[in-house]
Amino acid sequence: MDWTLSRELSEKYPGPVCGLDEAGRGPLAGPVYAAAVILNDGEVIPGLDDSKKLSPKKRAELEKIIKEKTLFWAVASVDAEEIDRINILNASMLAMKKAEEALGTVPGLLLIDGNVARGFDVPAIPVIKGDALIPSIAAASILAKEARDRFCLKMDEEYPQYCFKKHKGYPTKEHRDAVIKFGPCPYHRLSFLKKLT
Repeated sequence: MDWTLSRELSEKYPGPVCGLDEAGRGPLAGPVYAAAVILNDGEVIPGLDDSKKLSPKKRAELEKIIKEKTLFWAVASVDAEEIDRINILNASMLAMKKAEEALGTVPGLLLIDGNVARGFDVPAIPVIKGDALIPSIAAASILAKEARDRFCLKMDEEYPQYCFKKHKGYPTKEHRDAVIKFGPCPYHRLSFLKKLT
């Protein structure tokens, strides 16, 4: 992963480039998290990659390094109730907007993982597979994933019958069976449970 694409996309925009990514669009429960990261241009963080390609141990190590080396970073979330109200895509955009606004500075450009970028007050460009191509997006993917995983441990402590620590809220058979047996808890996204019987 290098800075070539990031520089190409941002050459017409003054000001720092901010990478944004989310974690938790697919789960049946818990908030969707997003992170915003502004790295020093050309900053090389060994091992930096899409969070989904990294082991939990490596993600934890990189999270610490990213927070130490970044110029600005922020994490934000949107809870299950809001996800049900505005849908998961809009909730993901809202979480990213909240993270960007919490940075403490105004970026010149937002580079967003995926194929949608809307609702931002700063110029924003979506980048498909950006978490594997843009260093600041990869860094954001790690911060968002780590923050969400920690919240899943909190959910597991409160509602151990669902085993959130194990599946992080994703729709595994074990999780679906637990919802059928116990019903939803306050962290569940009710709009995601409609197909469960």
